[in-house]
Amino acid sequence: MAKACYVTGKKTTTGNHRSFAMNASKRTWKPNLQKIRIEENGVVKSVYVSARALKKNNLNRV
Repeated sequence: MAKACYVTGKKTTTGNHRSFAMNASKRTWKPNLQKIRIEENGVVKSVYVSARALKKNNLNRV
């Protein structure tokens, strides 16, 4: 399973890095994922959550 935010679904995206001469080379942008433990239906499990979702306290929407 690839790393993705459990709440928002954010995952690694790809694109081009452009130099001043507009040369293109591939690059990736990774979300700021933190590994946390949550309790869901009485079962404790580890999930990845983005820092923005943690900061906004979006965990109650899971």
